[in-house]
Amino acid sequence: MDYSKLVEVYEKLEKTAKRLEKTKIIAELLKETPEELLDEILYLLQGKVFAKWDERKTGTSSRLVLKAINSSTGEIISKIEKEWVKEGDLGIVVEKLIGKSRQTSLFQTRLTVEKVFNNIRKLSELEGEGTVSKKMQYITELLTSAKTNEAKFIARTIIEDLRVGVKEGVIRDAIAEAFLPKKTEIKDFVKEIENAYNLTNDYSEVAKAAKNNKIKKLKMQIGKPINPMLAPRVESPEEAFDAVGMPALVEDKLDGFRLQIHKNGDKIKLFTRRLENVTAQFKEIIPTIIKNVKLKQCILDAELVGYDPETKKHLPFQNISQRIKRKYDIEKAAEGLPVEIQVFDILNKEGEPLLNLIQKERRKIIEEIIKEEKTKIVITRKLITKSKKDMEDFYKESLNLGNEGIMIKNLEAKYIPGRRVGGWVKLKPIKETLDLVITEADWGEGKRSNWLASFTLACRDKNELLTIGKVGTGISEKDAEVTFDFLTKELKPFIKEQKGKHVILKPQLILEIGYEEIQKSPTYKSGYALRFPKVINIRKDLGFSDIDDLQRVKKIFTAQHKVK
Repeated sequence: MDYSKLVEVYEKLEKTAKRLEKTKIIAELLKETPEELLDEILYLLQGKVFAKWDERKTGTSSRLVLKAINSSTGEIISKIEKEWVKEGDLGIVVEKLIGKSRQTSLFQTRLTVEKVFNNIRKLSELEGEGTVSKKMQYITELLTSAKTNEAKFIARTIIEDLRVGVKEGVIRDAIAEAFLPKKTEIKDFVKEIENAYNLTNDYSEVAKAAKNNKIKKLKMQIGKPINPMLAPRVESPEEAFDAVGMPALVEDKLDGFRLQIHKNGDKIKLFTRRLENVTAQFKEIIPTIIKNVKLKQCILDAELVGYDPETKKHLPFQNISQRIKRKYDIEKAAEGLPVEIQVFDILNKEGEPLLNLIQKERRKIIEEIIKEEKTKIVITRKLITKSKKDMEDFYKESLNLGNEGIMIKNLEAKYIPGRRVGGWVKLKPIKETLDLVITEADWGEGKRSNWLASFTLACRDKNELLTIGKVGTGISEKDAEVTFDFLTKELKPFIKEQKGKHVILKPQLILEIGYEEIQKSPTYKSGYALRFPKVINIRKDLGFSDIDDLQRVKKIFTAQHKVK
């Protein structure tokens, strides 16, 4: 398939903000796509070339794309940078410059979807000496062969910022519309598509199954993460019992990060709740899993908690947060901050899915197959009760142990991937922090002039982000977990636009924010503002759906006034 055909679709998607129109445009493309190209088309429609759980990454920065534009057009880097600041979009920059380049017509050849996809994928295979120049060759080859509008979307795909407004829900609905079986209601098929995606986390695999009427045959696979079951918050034991019934299973809510463990013999893979592969970062726990999990094959749901090597006491999440992204000195980090696996659920046993087993049956299996070893691997502390007082006592004890709160679970509940369905709820203190995403920032002044120093925060309202305040405290200049230098380095690749000292950012970095109280405010789009906000921690384990939503902000606002 010619890449120009896909580009036509991108351009149509860019021109409409209507979800139904986007769905129809993609559905028409999928109907015309040969089965052997569905993988490439589904990935490229999402602006990527790998499934989000795939450990392979292109590893290509905006700076490298700048150099490739220089190589492709002959334009000097400084002018390209000025255009980038002006436009805030490398895609538009390359489209302009390729159009002006006299060299383009000499080298232009017809690009195919396969060629673009394969060249970008090859970027992940390069390592060692000469990697940068080899990556440049692959990118330059595409840009010099591309038409102006093709070059725009190639650049955007490489830096994973496609800008055509296609969310996962649109892809889901388009697959359902394109491959709807006869005598099937569209809403029922959408549900089947969503269930299949939660098990595979790969819409290309789902689309091929839907095309061949095999959607119900898709199963979870050991080695491929599934979306974890999620829990809405409640404010009291009474509300918890109302949500899950009596008796309920009560467990510690630990201050670590969610870990999905895939065991296939001696092959172990570890994934965060965002489906990031962190096997290399926590490879020291692999022997413990092999030794202490009495199954050849399984998928476990767990929490990974850091602890003080001297006192053996659990430490707050911020202590292990930096280990999630660490690529160097992994062994040294493991020695300085060891971790304990706290197992609380099982999703697959010896290749057989357990999602349809009820909670108490899955918990029983966990207790049979885990050989506990303190500071290595344990089963999460539990209580089964229908007593409000017993739950309150367990809650207080959990908080005294340094935990975040408690989880309360329906004993008859099945495991439902990717959903907050009420089978689980969580109870934490009312004075909770908020997980908010950075959407804008400002360069500092004086000794902070080389750093981004003030950060605009946003909460979520469905798929829209609404500003709720700015933060500049809780961040240090040096010798701390969260520094201005660290945040600046993290955010630079996500700069979309710059006007003077103000930058617009791709919403990627989530911060845990503390505050004195929430106030109503006409200044911010959410209608609320945080009084005295402070950065508590960087939450690299969270994704878009984990950003706290407007309903939660309103709930906390109402609760704090009841307390007063």
